[in-house]
This record gives sequence, structure tokens and C-alpha cells, in this order.
Amino acid sequence: RAIDLDEIRSEIKGWRVETYLTESLMPRPVRSVSHYSLRTLLKVFKQNHTNALLVQLTSLIVLVVLGLLIEKPSFRIPAGASIFLLASIVVAILGAILYWFHHWSFTVFILLFLVANFMTKQGIFSHDNKAYGLNYEAERPAYQFDSLNILFNQAAITEDSLNTIKILENWKRKTGEDRPKMILTCVSGGGLKSATWAMQVLRTADSLTNGELMKHTVLMSGASGGMIGMAYFRELYWQQYSHPNIHPYDLKHIQDVSKDLLNPVAFTIVTNDLFLPKGRFKIGSSEYTKDRGYIFEQQLNENTYNFLDKPIAAYKQLEQQADIPMLFITPYIVNDARRMVISPHAVSYMTSAPVIEDRKTYYDLDGIDFQRLFQHQSPDSLKFLSALRMNATYPYVLPRVTLPTKPDIEVMDAGYRDNFGLKSATRFTTVFKDWIEANTSGVVIMIARGIKRSSRKITATDNDGIIESLVDPLGIAGQIVTLQDYEHDTNISLLQKWFGADFFKVLWFVYEPSTRNEEASMTFHLTEKEREDILEAIDLERNQVNLHLLKQYLVKD
Repeated sequence: RAIDLDEIRSEIKGWRVETYLTESLMPRPVRSVSHYSLRTLLKVFKQNHTNALLVQLTSLIVLVVLGLLIEKPSFRIPAGASIFLLASIVVAILGAILYWFHHWSFTVFILLFLVANFMTKQGIFSHDNKAYGLNYEAERPAYQFDSLNILFNQAAITEDSLNTIKILENWKRKTGEDRPKMILTCVSGGGLKSATWAMQVLRTADSLTNGELMKHTVLMSGASGGMIGMAYFRELYWQQYSHPNIHPYDLKHIQDVSKDLLNPVAFTIVTNDLFLPKGRFKIGSSEYTKDRGYIFEQQLNENTYNFLDKPIAAYKQLEQQADIPMLFITPYIVNDARRMVISPHAVSYMTSAPVIEDRKTYYDLDGIDFQRLFQHQSPDSLKFLSALRMNATYPYVLPRVTLPTKPDIEVMDAGYRDNFGLKSATRFTTVFKDWIEANTSGVVIMIARGIKRSSRKITATDNDGIIESLVDPLGIAGQIVTLQDYEHDTNISLLQKWFGADFFKVLWFVYEPSTRNEEASMTFHLTEKEREDILEAIDLERNQVNLHLLKQYLVKD
């Protein structure tokens, strides 16, 4: 690029510089360069350019090498440093383009975007993240409207419903009561904040009811981080019977599940995923790529002492015998907005609203039963950690998971359809209404909500700028959770009217920050101060009232 050395020597500058910092960060006055020859100045510029290029190349090589060591915790750097490195790479690339192409830079940027988009669409310089344990080599099921309606037919729904009724019968027998209270536990999404809050609510409630909460719980459902905390508590609840040294109410377990997950993910994005994932690993005969999804599972597994490192089939008999509650994991299908219902059991009754008439005439499927759709892809071998990750796949932070259908479908965070698990709870209650009324003394839906309801403050839109109006023409961006609240309010009120207010109860346990603290962030990282604030929220008056009510429902005098 042409440089006007005469202008530099004349010391005519747009920015007046009086001092500069040396290599030892000492201030020095700027000296005139007018006495230097043009040849000397050119050599200095060329040397600086060469040094900058060498530094950038060395940095890239170091990042690539670090990408080979993503499984070594000692080589991982903090998330802030990873973001700084990412910004440095972007600045280096932008600087190179601006330097070499000058007035054509914008055109080159557009061309690079188009080329990158074309190449990744063709599978060049891109890869699909997969659900670990699932067989991608077997013949893929068709994912089309007609074939799905055939697969989830009335006979399949009846068969799966009868199998679940056997689980309910086993549950009733385990309670030792003629008409026990049925508990359905729901947790919200919200990163490690919700994971911490879910465990705090469950451990406190189960402890105060002398273990009756888990004994009376039939189903657990939820989204994102809350589901991670709930799944871990369920595992600890079961592990205590074979490992007497494990105490599920111990605060240590909350500290474990709330350990950092963000640093390894951010580090892997910068050092590995940006340069194409390089590592491979096998489960059975299937090969998978090591990327940030893989590292997320590895770190979560490490934080939870390998307790969750098992296929979903490991829970099938335990749930069948009602030793532990059933648990539905429901990631959102990007292609058509349906939910994928993942369970060790076939649960096709969760795929559409239950009606007396022929459902295909009046209702579309709004869910997909994982077990029946992938019956030839070894669905029982799916890693439980992968199912949890699919349920917590927030955009950009974790990769969307591709599932083996024709055509491929992708799944991500369950919060896009139901951030509280209430959709699963209300559907389950509706399907088994007759059995519930005949065999229980009532239903209690217990909700651990890591995010408080939106304020009643109305936001004005008359001062929105043109950019805001173009980006969000309908005004619903950021209102997904509020829209879900409205829908859940309607469903709950209908069920209360259907069953009766005395028979059907809902208990909300809501995390709200103390007046001295700001609300904990919805990320995969918590500070010690945020963790303490979340734990203390159980002492809020509203939550204490609901704990007292729960104890009244479950503990007999």
C-alpha cells in the first residue's frame, strides 16, 4: 500500500502526539523524523510489517496447538482471555484486508462472506455436531408429515400409555398410600443460576418433607440449566442407596454442579472450533468430532464426578420400577418448532394433544417421541449428558445438534418452546387424567423458577428508531418467556377448572435477588457472591410459605 513518506517527514499530522510509551512502559517524548532518509523510513515500515506478520502467524500457530490440548485443564485459559484472543484474530484479519485491498476492502468482505457461506453449505470447512451414542450409520427415518403421523398412530399411543400406567401403578405401590399426592416437578432454564436454584429447592423441599417429595414425584421436566441441576439431584438421590457416604442434601453438591463451564467452552471455540475441530473419538462403531459440545460434556462430567456419564438406558428399569421419577428432556427442533421428547421409554402420547376424536383430522403433531423415531439408531445408547446438552444448547455458545433423519433435523435449547417444563407436566396430567382421579388424592405441580416474571412496566414503542423497528417489527423480541407465561397461565387455569382447585395445586418457588445484589447472570459461570445470593432466596417469604404448604400436602401428622 502506498505510503506518503514526504508527508510523514513534514510532521503534518491529523493527531498531535507529544509522548509515547517505550517497551518498559516508560513515557518518552516524540522525536522528529525529518532527518531520516526515505530509504531508512521504508526499511522501518517494512520491518514493522514483517514483525507484525510474524507475531500474527505465531499467535495462530499457538492457538492451533492449544486446540490439540483442549482436554488438558492446565492449558485452558479464562473465558475473558479467550474473547480477547478472538477479537485479536478478527482485528488481524480485518487489518490485513484493509491494508492489502484499500478501497476494495468492502467488496472483498462481501465476497469472503459469500464464499464462506457457499463452502460451508457444501460441507467444506464445516462439521455437524452429533448426539453421542446415537447410531448415524443405520438407515435414517423419514422426517415428513405423513410418515410421522403413521409412526405415532393411535395404537402406538395406546401401547405407550399402558406402559406408563404400569409405572404409575408401581409408583403408587412404592408410596404405601391408597390415594397418594402426585408431584410433578418443573424447573426453568437459565444457565448455572437455574441449576443452582433447582438443586436448592429440591434439597430443601425433600429434606423438610423427610424424603416424601422424591417418593411422591412422578415426573420431572424443564429446560436448560435447571434440568442439569434437577437431573444431578435425581442421580444423587438414587446413588445414596448404594453409596452411604453420598448425602444429596449436602451443599457440596450444589457447589459442584455450579462449577464453571464457560471457560472450557470459550477456550475451545477460539482454539479449536474456529480452525475446524481436529480431534476424533469413538463410541462403539460411531465416530464423533471433539468440539465445544464435547468439551461441555467432559467438563460437566468432571464437575459431577462421572455420575451422569451413562446412556439413557441406564435409567429405564429404575423409572419402570418407580425407584426414581420419570424425566423428560425436550429440546426444540429448529426445522419445524416441534419438541423432541427424550426418555428411556416410548412416550408417543406426548406428541399431540389428547382428544377423543381422530387427532389426525384436527390436530398436528407438536412433539416427536425420540424412542420411536430412532428405533433403528440405538436410541437407548444415547449418552445422558448429550441429552442434557441438547436441552441446554444456547445459540453460539454450544453447537446445534444434528440428528440422523431424512432430511437432517437440528435441535437446540428447550427454552424456545417451554422454558419451565410446564408443557410436559400439563400434557402428562391431561393424558392420564382418568387414572389420576381414580388413584390419587390430588396433583401438585412444583415449579423452581430461576427467573422472575417480567415486570408490569409497559415499555413505550413510539420512540423506537428505524433500526429497532426493522429488527423487531412485531415487538416480540425478548418476549418469548412472557408469551410462555401467558400460555402456561391459561393451561394451568384450565386444569384447575377441570380437576377442581382443591385437587390441582401449583407451587411456585422463584429466585429473586436480594436488595443488596443484582440478579445472577444466565450463563455457564457463577461467582461465589451470585451463588450465595441464589441459595439465600429460599428464605424469601413467598418460598417459605410454599414450603410449608408442600409439607402439609405430603407429611402426615
